[in-house]
Amino acid sequence: MGPLPGRLAPLAARPRSSALFLDFDGTLAPIVPDPAAAAPLEGVVPVLGALARRLALVAVVSGRPVTYLATVLGPPAGVRLIGLYGMEELGPDGTVRTAADLERWRDPVGSVTAAALAEAPPGVGVEPKGLTVTLHWRGSPDGEAWARPFAERAMREVGLVAQEGRQAMELRPPVEADKGTVVRRLGEGHDAMACFGDDLGDLAAFAALDRFAALGVDVTKVAVVDAESPPQVAAAADLVVEGPAGALTVLEQLSEA
Repeated sequence: MGPLPGRLAPLAARPRSSALFLDFDGTLAPIVPDPAAAAPLEGVVPVLGALARRLALVAVVSGRPVTYLATVLGPPAGVRLIGLYGMEELGPDGTVRTAADLERWRDPVGSVTAAALAEAPPGVGVEPKGLTVTLHWRGSPDGEAWARPFAERAMREVGLVAQEGRQAMELRPPVEADKGTVVRRLGEGHDAMACFGDDLGDLAAFAALDRFAALGVDVTKVAVVDAESPPQVAAAADLVVEGPAGALTVLEQLSEA
């Protein structure tokens, strides 16, 4: 399997004071045309469980609803599941925890979702997520010409904000919640951290690690790349791996180390 990359050696050396943050789509699961069909690579769930037994913190932080993450990942015992860029978290009792100030956005987002479902041209996917909605044009490159004006209207008329994705755009409430806020909150008190991500939404998590690095924490930013990955992600990373298979190999190496 090969040796653990040196950048991740601090996590192996000090596991009980180390934190690991992982994206889902494009990192633990391959990107697929139908987002509903995404699934983690074989071997991901066992290695997450093994890492959770060794490290102080293992968290999957995704733009997906946390109930989706729980369904496709099990979830592995001890792994924190955080969805919608930090707006949802699965509690120890299996209930979904959402900040109270977000609930007032559920109806406005629902209205935008209904409009998107009614207006989207063929080939454009509309993914309802409760507190957010994602517009996918992977199946119809021309669909971007519809999705962007629709998003601009929702931003102007409803007050939602947009999060860019890979051939997709997510509309969500204008609250301070992204992968960076999650890393800053959960990373406190650890002296070694790593984050694996593949998309623009992961740059906020990488930036949060940079803040910890300035305080003397050992950090590693891992870009999980493929042919369509935004170049900014690899440019911001300390370590680059090829796709979810490459990420899984490094996670297995870390678990064994």
